[in-house]
Amino acid sequence: MNRPGGKAGGESAGFGSNTINRGGAQAPRRLVVPGLDSGKSRMRKNCVKMLAACLAAVVLPALAERALFAGGCFWCMEQAFEEVEGVVSVVSGFTGGALENPTYDGNHEGHLEAVAVEFDPQRVSYEALLRVYWRNIDPFDDRGQFCDKGPSYRSAIFVATAQQRRLAEASRQVVVERFPDLEVVTPVRDAGPFYPVKEYHQDYYRKNPLRYLFYKTTCGRPARLEEIWGESAVH
Repeated sequence: MNRPGGKAGGESAGFGSNTINRGGAQAPRRLVVPGLDSGKSRMRKNCVKMLAACLAAVVLPALAERALFAGGCFWCMEQAFEEVEGVVSVVSGFTGGALENPTYDGNHEGHLEAVAVEFDPQRVSYEALLRVYWRNIDPFDDRGQFCDKGPSYRSAIFVATAQQRRLAEASRQVVVERFPDLEVVTPVRDAGPFYPVKEYHQDYYRKNPLRYLFYKTTCGRPARLEEIWGESAVH
């Protein structure tokens, strides 16, 4: 903060002096340059922000948990989960198959398009993510999702712990009971290796908003979700 020189009580000082006369004793005087202190203050604040960001980068991953969901096109699943408060990151990729290092343009036989959702359990629960998941898929389609058909577009929940399995199966049972006349084909499976796809596919809906919106709409995703879930549909 800029503190200009001046008189206070028995103190006297001149602008060009580096000392203050306090009853005859010469004490070091702080030379004040207008604007310099405010600059230092901004620097300190920026350093604090940078330190906080570094700590978050180290601490958050340690505290975060991961959920794996397959729900057809991973572009659409990314958007659904990235909008959830408490989600740290969402990555598109493949999982569920035995083939190592599957690729989007090459061989991904046996794998499903999926998203790895890193989340802060203090801010959002795994159960809440399950509710988001179900309302973003067609759980009755055993050929894929919406206009995307084929084995890699099928839906599945991949669980890494006994707790996740218990919660996932309970949520699945809720869907089964809600639609007693339909067969829920979305399985709960053990999680295995997850292989992120190339950067081109990450955050596709952000980088190519018009193309993404055209694809999602013409694929029939929003219409089908509303048909299944009504006003609770998330799309």
